Amino acid sequence: MIAAPPVTVSAQSAVTVPASRPAPVTPPPPTRPGSTVYGGGRQPAPQARRRRLPVLIALVLLVVLLGGGATLQLTRSLPAATLTTSIAASMKIPGAAPDLPWPATGSAELMIEGLGRIGGSGSTAAAPIGSVAKVMTAYVILRDHPLSGAEEGPTLTVTAADVADFESRISSGQSLVQVEVGEQLTERDALEALMLPSANNIAHQLAVWDAGSEEAFLTKMNAAAADLGMKNTNYTDPSGYLPTTTSTAPDQVLLARAALKSAVFAEIVALPEAEIPVVGTIKNYNDLLGVNGVFGIKTGSTDEAGGNLVFASHLTVGSRKLTLVGAVFNQPGAQTPQQLAKVNKEVKKLLTAVAKVVKEYTLLPADPVGQVETAWGATTAVRPAKALKVVGWPGLTVPLKVTTTSPSAEVTAAQSVGTVQASGVRVELRTDSATESPSLWWRLTRTS
Repeated sequence: MIAAPPVTVSAQSAVTVPASRPAPVTPPPPTRPGSTVYGGGRQPAPQARRRRLPVLIALVLLVVLLGGGATLQLTRSLPAATLTTSIAASMKIPGAAPDLPWPATGSAELMIEGLGRIGGSGSTAAAPIGSVAKVMTAYVILRDHPLSGAEEGPTLTVTAADVADFESRISSGQSLVQVEVGEQLTERDALEALMLPSANNIAHQLAVWDAGSEEAFLTKMNAAAADLGMKNTNYTDPSGYLPTTTSTAPDQVLLARAALKSAVFAEIVALPEAEIPVVGTIKNYNDLLGVNGVFGIKTGSTDEAGGNLVFASHLTVGSRKLTLVGAVFNQPGAQTPQQLAKVNKEVKKLLTAVAKVVKEYTLLPADPVGQVETAWGATTAVRPAKALKVVGWPGLTVPLKVTTTSPSAEVTAAQSVGTVQASGVRVELRTDSATESPSLWWRLTRTS
């Protein structure tokens, strides 16, 4: 072992002592200006915090607003759905118009109340109509002196002038009812004598009783004709005996429809017979009463007019009771019996044929006729709950009425959204299925 050399210490020099090397010191991490060190972590300076605070507040507000807006969107009421239909204002019953057995001569007209005109034939020129003119006489009397129920009405007292008028008509073979001076007829008695045995003398008596003179009454008759739209009619006597009293089948159908609105008129013309003073029982000249549903109205025949009949009849189709009003005019025949037999035959043929073609037809099948569409685009078809069937004949144009309800935002299956109506028959319009609900995205992004 080698000994260490001696160390010399002087007062002017430091003593050098051998020692181990010191451990290196790690400098602190650099700091940004304005920051300090706290236990090894960093905190923003007050100035930086102030800059970030508005951003944080804005973010918070945005979240709140978005959340509130979404809630508002999701809770808003949904807009109503839209209903559209393609149903026309009128439709024709499918098929060709019926070929009815119209008279070969003269003229005819036929319509059905509530349905329309079924047709007509022959000339529309005015011609003599015979005792059919008495329909207007009765119409004016009941308009001026209305009766209801079983009322007999005012009393007409037969005068010497009335008896003289009766006697003056006998030689010409007119339809008459015997009268006697002082005899009293109620208004109903007189109307029965006018319309059943077609008494010409009673027509004259009623005219004078109502208006003071026959001439004044004729003015009323022609004014009433004009009011009813009878453009081809002229009355020159209240009985129709004169050939100058002329009209047409269409005009007389207009009048008959108006006259039948009086229940008393309809009751009288349907009577097969009645009882009046002096003569007792009087019979109705209308031999078709009760045939093919006929319940009136008035016959008429003269040499110039031929055989004429204005008629009304009932026709039942299913549950519907229809009223037919028609006229057949100017049918040939040697005398009154032959003329009336001919016109009766023509009317029966017409009514028989009509009963075969007037029935129930499908006007609108239960097929889609529209749709309901929601605001978000969901749709469902709309159709009649069942086929809409009406009474009529092929070729008849039938008006339709559509009534709709405003659908809610969403609809359910088979929901009623309206009705379609024709000829008194009403059928509901219903949806095929429920509409799909709106998506969450649509609810959030909707603008209406």
